[in-house]
Amino acid sequence: MRIRSIGLIAVILSLGVSACVVRPRYYAPPPPPPVAVDEVVVARPPPPLQAETVPPPPGEASLYVWQPGHWRWDGAEYRWERGHYERRPARATVWVPAEWVARNGQWVYRPGHWAYQ
Repeated sequence: MRIRSIGLIAVILSLGVSACVVRPRYYAPPPPPPVAVDEVVVARPPPPLQAETVPPPPGEASLYVWQPGHWRWDGAEYRWERGHYERRPARATVWVPAEWVARNGQWVYRPGHWAYQ
């Protein structure tokens, strides 16, 4: 009888241990979408674009796209961001340059971005 009770206890304990191992898995939810950045709106227009010499690409020309320089607003004044090459994320993409657009007597910044052709 004692052997049976020890065997029964061993079975119960093994079931309890395996029940701890076989738990439902909980997955983290996907990350939230990126938060939209507030528009940059400036009362005065940006200076004229600066002339830039475009150097040859750092690798195969079809893999790199020149992103031209543009003016950015630092909260007090415009600062020139020089142009540079970026690796194309996919062959069917094009670079849409950053720009300042007049709206209601103010200037609104539209950042550069990749777009599909």
